[in-house]
Amino acid sequence: MALIDNAIYVDGRRVATPVTLDETYEVLKANAGFAWIGMYRPTEQEVRSVAEEFSLHHLSVEDALKGHQRSKLERFDDIAFLVLRPARYIDAEERVEFGEVHLFIGPDFVLTIRHAESPNLAVVRRRMEENPALLALGPEAVLYAILDQVVDEYGPVVAGLENDIDEIEDQLFTGDPEVSRRIYALSREVIEFQRATQPLVGMMESLQRGFEKYNVDVEIRHHLRDVLDHTIRVVERGDAFRELLSNALTVHSTLVNQRQNDETRSLSETSLAQSEEVKKISGWAAILFAPTLIGTIYGMNFRHMPELLWEWGYPFAVALMVGMGFGLYIVFKKRNWL
Repeated sequence: MALIDNAIYVDGRRVATPVTLDETYEVLKANAGFAWIGMYRPTEQEVRSVAEEFSLHHLSVEDALKGHQRSKLERFDDIAFLVLRPARYIDAEERVEFGEVHLFIGPDFVLTIRHAESPNLAVVRRRMEENPALLALGPEAVLYAILDQVVDEYGPVVAGLENDIDEIEDQLFTGDPEVSRRIYALSREVIEFQRATQPLVGMMESLQRGFEKYNVDVEIRHHLRDVLDHTIRVVERGDAFRELLSNALTVHSTLVNQRQNDETRSLSETSLAQSEEVKKISGWAAILFAPTLIGTIYGMNFRHMPELLWEWGYPFAVALMVGMGFGLYIVFKKRNWL
C-alpha cells in the first residue's frame, strides 16, 4: 500500500488515523475538519480513487500518474495543484539529486504524492502537529509548511554547489586537466537546480494574488511571504552560480590558449635555435669539404698528373686548401651562419 500516513484533523489536532482510503472518506464526512493523505508512488487505482472522491481534474491526475513534471502551480476551481522539485546534495558524488512531489490542496483535504525520497514530509507533519494553532488554519497551512520544507532543503544544496565552485576556482590555475569536465558537470547541475527553483517565485506570487479570492488567513499570508523571500534568495544564488561557472569556463579557455601559445613559442624558439645550429654545422662541413676535395683529387693513384712533378705542387695544394677554407669562412660569417 502506497498510503504512508493518513489522518483527519479537526481544530489542528489529529482525531483519526484511517487505515484505508475508503475509511478516510467516511471519517472525513463525519467530521468538520480536513484530511491529509500522504502517498508514495501510488498505483493508478489509488490515485483515481482519491481523484473521484475529491473531484480532481483529470489533467492534474494524469500529471500525477506520469510524474517527471516541471515545477508549476495550476488551479481548477477551488483546488490547487502544485508540482515541486525538492533537491538534496550528495557530497560523496558531488551531485544534486532531485525529487518530485505533487500536491492537491482543496477546501477539506491535502493530498501529497511523492515520487522520490525527498522531501521528508514526515518531518513536516510532526512539526505541524506540534503547532495545532497553525494546523487549525486548514489545508493552506499544510501547503505553507511543505513549501517551507522544500525551500529549506535547498539550503544545503546551495552550500554544496558553492563549495564545488570554490574548489573549481582553485583548480583553474593549477593546470588540472579535469577542471573543464568538472565545470561542465557542475553547470548541468546548476541548470537543473534553476529549473527546479526559478518557477517557485512565480508560483508564490500567484498564490499571493489569490489570497483575497480564496480567503487565506492573514497568518498564512505572512508565512508564505517569508517563504517567497527565501525562495528569491535561493534563485539569485542559482543565477550567480551559473554566471560564475560561465566566467570560470572563459578563464579556463583563456588559460589553455595561453599555455598553448607559450608552448608554441617555446617550440618556435627551440626550432630557431636548432636551425642556427644546423647552419653552423653545415658551414663548418662545407669549409672542411673543400680541402678534403683537393686532398682527395691529389690522393688518386694516377701516373700522369702534371702537378705531381711540379716543384711547387705541394705548397700550392696546401695554399689552395687553406684559401678555399678561409674564403668559405668569410662568406658564411657574413651570412651569420657562423
